[in-house]
Amino acid sequence: MTPSLFAGTFAILVLWLIVDIIWELSRPRDIVMRRLCAWLNLIAIIGGFSVFYGVTHFDNANLVPWFICLNWINVVAAGLQFYFGYFQHN
Repeated sequence: MTPSLFAGTFAILVLWLIVDIIWELSRPRDIVMRRLCAWLNLIAIIGGFSVFYGVTHFDNANLVPWFICLNWINVVAAGLQFYFGYFQHN
């Protein structure tokens, strides 16, 4: 695996987080979309952590703290989306 995979995955995760935030803000009451975004965030989390721990990042050392921060932001976002997407209001 190459360091460019690390930077490319970082760019994809940043774009996904931006799209996810825009979707959440534009349609806050759409439960189906919230659930879909939660599952897509789960895929992004698995991919992000596997690339972070499976790829060397010698050439991209300045991205390392931002990459791990982005992964944890996705974890929090997915947790909130799963909670509010599947929580039954009484």
